[in-house]
Amino acid sequence: MKTIFDKATRTELIARINMLNENSTAQWGKMNVYQMLKHCSLWEEMVLGKTRYKQSFLGMLFGKMALKGILNDDRPIKKNLPTVPGFKITGNGNVPAERARWIALIEEHNRVTNPNFIHPFFGKMSPEQTGRFAYKHIDHHLKQFGV
Repeated sequence: MKTIFDKATRTELIARINMLNENSTAQWGKMNVYQMLKHCSLWEEMVLGKTRYKQSFLGMLFGKMALKGILNDDRPIKKNLPTVPGFKITGNGNVPAERARWIALIEEHNRVTNPNFIHPFFGKMSPEQTGRFAYKHIDHHLKQFGV
């Protein structure tokens, strides 16, 4: 299973991210390309430990079970799942700048791990779970925009 901690996987993801531009449109969901890029940059900051969130009550009840279902095979994350409220982005912005910011954050995974990572819904995740889920999250959003 692919992980964000693998250099070849990061290289592949970054090549796909570089295919995004101001004219990229979503094949599903409500986000425009800038909103998706910003959402993913914020998400990477969380994974890297730059921002922290507490696990939600609903996540405490169902998070581990849901995470197990997502990580038990190579299937992509389902379309149109809800997002953490803090990661809902509105408006427009500078697509090339946000794309570059996201790529820089992804490149940090070659030297940074966050063994204390707590996802707002899934809860505490091991580095292995984090790496696999980070890959799936990025892949999900790139597929959302056809790359």
